[in-house]
Amino acid sequence: MPSATQSAAIMLTAGIGIPVLAALNAALGQRMGSPIAAGLILFVVAFLTTGIVFLMSGASLKGAVGSPPHLFFAGCLVAFYVLTITWVAPSFGVGNAVFFVLIGQLIAAAAIDHFGLFGANITPLTFWRVAGISVMGVGVFLTQIAGRG
Repeated sequence: MPSATQSAAIMLTAGIGIPVLAALNAALGQRMGSPIAAGLILFVVAFLTTGIVFLMSGASLKGAVGSPPHLFFAGCLVAFYVLTITWVAPSFGVGNAVFFVLIGQLIAAAAIDHFGLFGANITPLTFWRVAGISVMGVGVFLTQIAGRG
């Protein structure tokens, strides 16, 4: 298990990757004339990459057998994100698209933690947590306003 510092660094890196993914795939979708085709290519590359890491790790798929079907819905959400960001970002802007993604993530993460949804650890939505999330939301909003000049 990674330490808290390692976990934060890993997730920061993943966060950096989200707008980069959006920009790259949006550009590919425009170049190909099809955000859906660009999404398919992204998932083929992701599948091959994950497959290689899976084989190198010695992991097993046996735990998937008998898992509740709703747990597999995450794949649909990833596809929805990739297809929508690839389609929307070229005309709406990567920053604007990711801004709304971040606001959605803040809302969903707070609800998941507060109610312990999907087996998550319960972290109550206290006044200070709401204040912190609000400050984050305002900060993201201000970066978008500042970017307009």
